[in-house]
Amino acid sequence: MSEEVLSFDTMQIMEMIPHRYPFLLVDRITECVPGKYAKGYKNLTMNEEFFQGHFPGNPIMPGVLQLEALAQCSAPVLMCLPEYKGKLTLYAGADNVRWKNIVRPGDRLDMHIELTKVKGPICKCHGTGYVDGKVAIEADITVALK
Repeated sequence: MSEEVLSFDTMQIMEMIPHRYPFLLVDRITECVPGKYAKGYKNLTMNEEFFQGHFPGNPIMPGVLQLEALAQCSAPVLMCLPEYKGKLTLYAGADNVRWKNIVRPGDRLDMHIELTKVKGPICKCHGTGYVDGKVAIEADITVALK
């Protein structure tokens, strides 16, 4: 039996997580197998507010926002499971975070999240963000469900 692969547009993502502009950092979930993995992306334009001050003349997406984007991308992996439907996902921690390449206006940050462990309301995921196939960020993320 094959696994159901889901996808979600921005409006559907906003039904799962409370984030809104300027802190909604996932545009689309292209693949999601509940309880296993999700793939999604964030298109970055010069219109993003954070590029105005980080840094003038040399715009770079802040690393903490890359990490937040990975955490937001992890929500559908959990929220599609019946036991977590309607819960709030809270970013509870990050380990082994590594930034490997710069993310700039015009880039598409492709994200891949794998659920690695679930113990009650605490879940661990491994997230990787790519730009043009090159790793930009990697992290182990802890999510708490409330």
